[in-house]
Amino acid sequence: TADVSREARRAYAKARKGVREARMDTDWVSTVHPTRSLAQQAGMAHEEYQKFVYDAVLRDWEALAEEMAQMKSLLDDGEEVRIVTERDDAPDTDVTMSIAGRTAVNSAASVAYDSHNLPSGEVFTAPYDTEGEAFFDVPMTIDATRVRNVRLVFEGGEVVDFDAETGEAALESVLDTDPGARRLGELGIGMNRGIDRFTDSILFDEKMGDTVHLAVGRAYDACLPDRESGNDSAVHVDMISDVSENSKMEVDGEVVQRNGRFRWEDGFES
Repeated sequence: TADVSREARRAYAKARKGVREARMDTDWVSTVHPTRSLAQQAGMAHEEYQKFVYDAVLRDWEALAEEMAQMKSLLDDGEEVRIVTERDDAPDTDVTMSIAGRTAVNSAASVAYDSHNLPSGEVFTAPYDTEGEAFFDVPMTIDATRVRNVRLVFEGGEVVDFDAETGEAALESVLDTDPGARRLGELGIGMNRGIDRFTDSILFDEKMGDTVHLAVGRAYDACLPDRESGNDSAVHVDMISDVSENSKMEVDGEVVQRNGRFRWEDGFES
């Protein structure tokens, strides 16, 4: 797709919106088979990649679902989330968002949990009224373009400024898709510690423990009250931040995660 114009890609995303909406109304699961080409993309030998995939998928999902339920409860009962990271070699993050009235999803490898990914292992909700600045240090690929070190500035719930070390034009194309592409559709907390490295696959990367991701674009209906539409867009693009060091997440002013550790885990420092 590298030779397809950005205008054509935006038009494709808008045209495909109806198909995506129809799929979301069915029972479906997205997963991968550990092929040699995916191993190459992840930078691993084939046998190493097979082990990586199976370690991510073959979890004690019942136990993880119970742990993730604690995060879901915090978000369901909360009104505001604040994420802060401080880095010596990169821009800081200090961003707040409202989650009042929204329902978090405990995505634990079962359609019963409204999970459609395998591997799974995230808790997500649909934030709004975002303010502040967020930096995403995990590389991603957008429309065949490598995008690194993204910075987004939010005012009044919208992205008003942005930059990227590489791939800024691809990022701009996403943000210019439609008005909803400059608003957040998702806050996700990765909790699958069977995923131990980034592989440039959003199916795995966004679930990795010690990460947080924000997605610009479409909000998921499962997070919204009845008869509320939420943020609407033809796109949904996740951006990931490593929060294993020099970071904290607050819900209504209370620290619930610090340096990747949740408040119910050993090693948590309030």
